[in-house]
Amino acid sequence: MEEGHALKLESEDGFTFLGLISMVDPPRVESQMAVADAKRAGIRPVMITGDHKLTAVAIAKQIGIYEEGDIALTGVELDALSEEELNSKVSSVSVYARVSPENKIRIVNAWQNRGNIVAMTGDGVNDAPALKKADIGIAMGITGTEVSKDAAAMILSDDNFATIIKAVANGRNVFRNIKNAIQFLLSGNMAGILSVLYTSILALPVPFHAVHLLFINLLTDSLPAIAIGMEPPEANLLDEKPRDPKAGILSKEFMTKLLVQGGLIAVCTLIAFHIGLSGGGEAVASTMAFATLCLARLFHGFNCRSKLSIFAIGFKKNIYSLFAFLAGIIFLNLVLFVPFLQNLFEIAKLSNYQMGMIYGLAIIPSVLIQVWKIIRSGFNK
Repeated sequence: MEEGHALKLESEDGFTFLGLISMVDPPRVESQMAVADAKRAGIRPVMITGDHKLTAVAIAKQIGIYEEGDIALTGVELDALSEEELNSKVSSVSVYARVSPENKIRIVNAWQNRGNIVAMTGDGVNDAPALKKADIGIAMGITGTEVSKDAAAMILSDDNFATIIKAVANGRNVFRNIKNAIQFLLSGNMAGILSVLYTSILALPVPFHAVHLLFINLLTDSLPAIAIGMEPPEANLLDEKPRDPKAGILSKEFMTKLLVQGGLIAVCTLIAFHIGLSGGGEAVASTMAFATLCLARLFHGFNCRSKLSIFAIGFKKNIYSLFAFLAGIIFLNLVLFVPFLQNLFEIAKLSNYQMGMIYGLAIIPSVLIQVWKIIRSGFNK
């Protein structure tokens, strides 16, 4: 064919068909599972692409983003919508194709107007405005431009969407562990406060000496709390819906739990105190109260590991909690039985009966809490 010849329909005559070549950029193998995990976690994935609408919908269907009844829009169709129309339709749109940087900002705005936290991923210069506008801009570390990386709040080092879901799971686990550690510390301290308040109101001897409180703070406020912070994620962690970012940790439910659990430990501590007061005097009463509170809080560390019972999550899953418990038991018994430490910590000698009462009373709060967790799990099934 001569150079500069205009192609017409007639120009296709006389050729022999040799073959057809097609190209496809398939999604990552793990992307379908990542999308499913995102939906399970209450996260709505939306595809925004410069590809053709049909191509985008086909890929979105393959990985689970586009479902029956969803809407796909092009940039031109998006431009034709008013802000009110977009805000009403945005929750049903799963795919945006052939979009401009301005379109991406409108999409982010529409979701934010509904009160949602928006995470935006991107790698190009044209993604930078939307990455900056989103609550969490996520740039690609490998293929991303420097402009997109500067505009983003975080950079995905492996350019893999599945890593974002893993980060969500890790973040939820860190938050859960912090909340559980706070629960452990506050409920245990609540028990000590209630015990002192009770004896003060009734004009009874002080249940704890200053050195007792120092030992409690150094031992039971440290080792179990650190172990709770090392709790690995649970299998159903992504089944929980995203929390309200405006909601504080000290909710009504959380405070009720603190009062109930702290109250149980305080009651058992005061029972031990009265047993000691009637059977050996103030020194024995103080020692029994101190030992019971310490031991009950060591047991309580297992209660605060999870919402589930200890039998559901297992003892071996977090080996640090076992180490913290054993270390606490060893240190407590050293204080109770080594003469030098007895004098240092103002500990009275206890009989076998009194020691048995200490261990029996200390485990009662944990038994009751674990029974309640088992019953509640049965109701929730």
